[in-house]
Amino acid sequence: MKYTVLGAGAMGLRYGVLLQEAGYDVDFVDTWDKQVETIRAQKGVYVSRDGQNKHLVPVNIYYPEEYQGDPDVLIVFTKQYQLTDFLKRCERFFNDKQYVVTCMNGMGHVEKLNQYFPKERLLGGTALIGTVLNKAGDVDFIGPKGAGSMNIANETEEPDQMTHQIVDEFTQAGLNPNLTTNFLGTLMAKVIFNSVINTLCTMFKIRMGEYIQSPVAKKLGVQLIDEAFDVCERAGITLLNTRQEEWETVSYVSRVSNPLHFPSMYQDISKNRQTEVDYINGYIYELGLKHHYEAKTHDFLRNLVHLAEFSGTFDVDGYIQSVLESDKKNVQATQQAEA
Repeated sequence: MKYTVLGAGAMGLRYGVLLQEAGYDVDFVDTWDKQVETIRAQKGVYVSRDGQNKHLVPVNIYYPEEYQGDPDVLIVFTKQYQLTDFLKRCERFFNDKQYVVTCMNGMGHVEKLNQYFPKERLLGGTALIGTVLNKAGDVDFIGPKGAGSMNIANETEEPDQMTHQIVDEFTQAGLNPNLTTNFLGTLMAKVIFNSVINTLCTMFKIRMGEYIQSPVAKKLGVQLIDEAFDVCERAGITLLNTRQEEWETVSYVSRVSNPLHFPSMYQDISKNRQTEVDYINGYIYELGLKHHYEAKTHDFLRNLVHLAEFSGTFDVDGYIQSVLESDKKNVQATQQAEA
């Protein structure tokens, strides 16, 4: 089948490049000028694995307004807060035969996608696959070849022939998909995973493998997982895992699959970009309020991440330098006065 990836960031590039390497026809569409122009100028994207063996992979990339392709499947990997505008710019090449697969972080995207694609042609996925965009046109796949996995489910929870073909082709690409028939439970499992890993690693600027070594890692993680499960139980959402299995997933992925990975939220905040915390911890908190439950730890962490975002707007180095220069001038003035 032919695939078009909407959003050529870290995860979009990983999915698209792996499918292309498996022999499938893949195009990329993006709205970030620097990404599009850099990839075009260097005639491809530089791909590394755990920082090693950087090589150029030729890819086709387009702005939405110029794209003329007719894909069978769209793979959506934008940021939550970018999705509405992205879809509006792309709708000219949508049609009533295309399927869409989304493995975005957080929640809020399904309703937006349903404005263009019916439930029968939408698959929701969750990816436990670490990838870092070092800079425009330069991506690093974290973990050895074949590392990582994903869950995927039809919004209707009734897999059809096209679904099985997508799963088969994702398998050939080494994405290790697991097809489920629990749509919301599948999506929320990753939201809960990210509510632990993304926020805690981001707040303390550590990799997943560093977080899991902490003697308080389990206590913090289990507290967040328990609150999230309490919310889902009240909302009538049956999750894929038990509470214990969810923690074991966090532990295994942190220790074994992606110990060197900085989560995407950390990547965003380190580059002074808006994070998706409102669609992860914030979503859990707001869902809880709808069912008369207050997930206070998730709300507290959401606000801490927003404080970190806000602090990034200050030029700390420049401020310190100005203070030092002011102190130096004051000392010189005092010395001159005493002389």
